[in-house]
Amino acid sequence: MRIYHHIDEFTRLNNAVVTIGTFDGVHIGHRKIISGIKDLAASSGGETVLLTFFPHPRMILHPEDESIRMINTITEKAELLEQLGIDHLIITPFSRDFSNQTAEEYIREVLVNKIGTKKIVIGYDHRFGKDRLGGLQDMQRLGPVYGFEVVEIPEQDINDVAISSTRIRAALLNGEIELANTFLGYPFFINGTVIRGDQIGRQIGFPTANIVIQERYKLIPADGIFAVTVKTEDGAYKGMAYIGTRPTINGTTRNIEVNIFDFDQEIYNQPIRVDFQNFVRGDMKLSSLDELKVQIAQDKINVKALLGN
Repeated sequence: MRIYHHIDEFTRLNNAVVTIGTFDGVHIGHRKIISGIKDLAASSGGETVLLTFFPHPRMILHPEDESIRMINTITEKAELLEQLGIDHLIITPFSRDFSNQTAEEYIREVLVNKIGTKKIVIGYDHRFGKDRLGGLQDMQRLGPVYGFEVVEIPEQDINDVAISSTRIRAALLNGEIELANTFLGYPFFINGTVIRGDQIGRQIGFPTANIVIQERYKLIPADGIFAVTVKTEDGAYKGMAYIGTRPTINGTTRNIEVNIFDFDQEIYNQPIRVDFQNFVRGDMKLSSLDELKVQIAQDKINVKALLGN
């Protein structure tokens, strides 16, 4: 898959089969759409193009709103799309200038002149152009004028995509990891960098890798203990993750920490990926570090049972 970080980097194709959207989560609903455009491209000798926007339009149009949370970072989304076999991924920076194009300008300049669209796969509710006034009807009206075919995604499929995205975010925020993973079609994951903590985990016999995530918009699941699998630079491991403010020591900042099983290497400043498999329990305040140690020992037993170890 070729990745373009601006529409101007893209070289116009002769036969582009295009779809457009946020595709946050690249979940099972999205995968149905992607499978469809791949089939269309294969049957017509075309190449698949997925056009997405980053930053998310809400980040630009409403910069004061810091509430937006995404299931994937843009890097994670690209990785997932590549696994699905998309030929071209265009990540266009959303801007006010871009949003001020009329519907016909967008179709003519972006879809036709820049991309070379011959088939476009979109939903009945897709909106574009200045004030989001453009829609499916404009595509259908202008398709014959500019030489492309419009393939409408059925309403039920679009509803499934919307429901899935909403359900996944809600499930993650409620700690319902197994449900979120069912909708995603893969384990929810985070990517971050290991930083030095205050060594409290080490003091009680459960050293942890403290993780910082650079992308503030990345959704983080509910506070608690999770069964996870972990990937570091040198291999894959099982472990248990903690998300929370560490109330037992009167902590105030939200932390992400992972106790990696059968692991004793120093990995400060190294990248780490954590795949969330199961929710074990919610966060709790205990009366002492000794009580915390006993609880974590039981958590480890429970996690190992869940992970089959």
